[in-house]
Amino acid sequence: MKWLSGVAGAVLLAVVLASVLRTLVVPRGLYSSLVIRWWQGLRLLLRLAAPGGSYQAHDRAQTWLAPLMLVGMLASWLGGALFGYGLLLHALSSLTWPNAVREAGSSLFTLGFASGDRLHLSVVDFLAAATGPIVIALQIAYLPTLYAAYNRRELEVTLLQSRAGEPAWGPEILARQWLVDTETALPELYRSWERLASDIGESHSTYPVLLAFRSPRPYRSWIVGLVAVMDAAAMQLALAPSSAPPEARLVLRAGFTALRDIARSLRFGFDTDPAPDAPIRLTFQEFEAAVAMTETAGFPAERSARQAWPHFHGWRVNYEAIAYELCRRGDAVPALWTGPRDFAAEPVPPRRPTDRRPGGEPRPRQQPPSAR
Repeated sequence: MKWLSGVAGAVLLAVVLASVLRTLVVPRGLYSSLVIRWWQGLRLLLRLAAPGGSYQAHDRAQTWLAPLMLVGMLASWLGGALFGYGLLLHALSSLTWPNAVREAGSSLFTLGFASGDRLHLSVVDFLAAATGPIVIALQIAYLPTLYAAYNRRELEVTLLQSRAGEPAWGPEILARQWLVDTETALPELYRSWERLASDIGESHSTYPVLLAFRSPRPYRSWIVGLVAVMDAAAMQLALAPSSAPPEARLVLRAGFTALRDIARSLRFGFDTDPAPDAPIRLTFQEFEAAVAMTETAGFPAERSARQAWPHFHGWRVNYEAIAYELCRRGDAVPALWTGPRDFAAEPVPPRRPTDRRPGGEPRPRQQPPSAR
C-alpha cells in the first residue's frame, strides 16, 4: 500500500501548488475554492459571535473575517504541504507515518532537526525545504498588493461620505449637490467612480479576499457606495436626460461590468443580458418617494417619476441582483436600496447635517424618507 501513500502525497502537493498559484500568482479572476470555503466557514462562525444580532455587533465581529482568512489560507497551504511531503517520505522509505511527518516538517520549515543520511530522500527533503519559504514569501508579498488596492478603494469611499452621507444612498447624492450648489462636481464624481469601479473589478475578482475587508467606519461600504453612485447616475439619466453628463452612462457601464467580473470569480449566476423590463426588487413607490425628495432639494427634473421609472428600471436591472448578493454575502451596512441581509436589520437612511448659517435660524431640510 506504499504506492497509494505516494500517489496521495503527490496529488495533495499538486492541489496545494495549484491553490497557491491561482490565489497569489495568476493575474486573473480564477475561482479559488480555498478562499471561498474559508470565507463561508469563518463568516458563519463570526455571525455566531455577534451577540444581540444587531448590525453593530455583526460589523464588530466581521471585522476579523479578512485577517482570519489570510491566516487560514497560509495554514491550509503549509498544512497541506506538510502532509503531502509526509506521505511521499512514508511511501519512499521505511519511516513510520509519525516519523515521516516529523521529517517533512523539519524540512518544510527549514529547521533540520530530523534530517537523516538517506540519500534517496534528499530530493523530497530539498523540495520541502524550498516549499515552506516560497509559500510564506508569496503570502508576505501578497499583503502589500491587497492593502494598496484596499487603500485606493477606501479613499474614494471616504470622499463619498460628504456627498452621499453615511450610509451612502443614490438619491441623497443628487439632493445634496443641489442643496449646496455643487451639482457641477457630479461629472468628476462619476469619472472617479468609473475608474474605481474598473479597479475594483480587476482587483477584487483577482484577489477575492479583498471582498472581506471592511471599511474603517461601520456605516461605510465600498459596495453600498458603488450602488449609490450608480443609482444617482441612473436617476439623473432617467429624470433629466438632456442635462445629465455623459459620465453618468460611463460610470453605470463600468459599475455593472465590475460587478459581473466579481460575480464570475465567485461563481454565482446572473443574467448577462437582462431585458429592460425584467423584474427588480426596488418598487416604484420607493423610487417615487426618492424623486419627491430630490425635487424638494432643487433637482430640476424633466420627467415625472412615472415617466422616468421605465428608464431608471432599465438601468438598474443590469446591476441590482449582483449588488444585492454582494451586500448580503459581505454583511454590508443595511443602507437604503441595497437589499436584505442575513441578520435582522431595518434599512438605515443617511444622516444629513443641519443647515446652519450665521445670523439666522437653522433652515430645515427634508430628510431622506425612512425605509418602507
